[in-house]
Amino acid sequence: MTDRLTHVDDTGTVHMVDVAGKREGERIARAEARVRMSAQTLAALERGDAPKGDVLGTARLAGIQAAKRTGDLIPLAHPLALSFADVRTSIDSAQGVVRIEAEARAVGRTGVEMEAMTAASVAALTIYDMVKGIERGVRIERVELLEKSGGCSGTWQRERDRSN
Repeated sequence: MTDRLTHVDDTGTVHMVDVAGKREGERIARAEARVRMSAQTLAALERGDAPKGDVLGTARLAGIQAAKRTGDLIPLAHPLALSFADVRTSIDSAQGVVRIEAEARAVGRTGVEMEAMTAASVAALTIYDMVKGIERGVRIERVELLEKSGGCSGTWQRERDRSN
């Protein structure tokens, strides 16, 4: 790891990092977001009778699409040809949480962390959009990188926080 920002040059100007000199390799990243809501809203989501339809299916597709468009959304992110993107959801009724896990993969010269995090974020925003008619107080929480592998920095994995 470097102790300076890679997207800022010596004069303080932001720029896209030149990755031409990096070697190609498989890059994998997983990220997570959590969406907290009331038991009533979560029950409607689980039953599939939210006013806007299939919340989790729509969120999954939105997240995958967002991963593919990360280079258009994050100004200094490189546009990447992803080899794989997926979004999985699980419901924890006791905690009132939908857990979103996104994964992105590519063979290239730069990592796919931003693609995984963008997918998780947009999936969470989509869930909010689809249930806001039931509950405006839904909270998007803990958008974070879980792990990444590949590249010069190798493998990194977040130590799991067991709390919600």
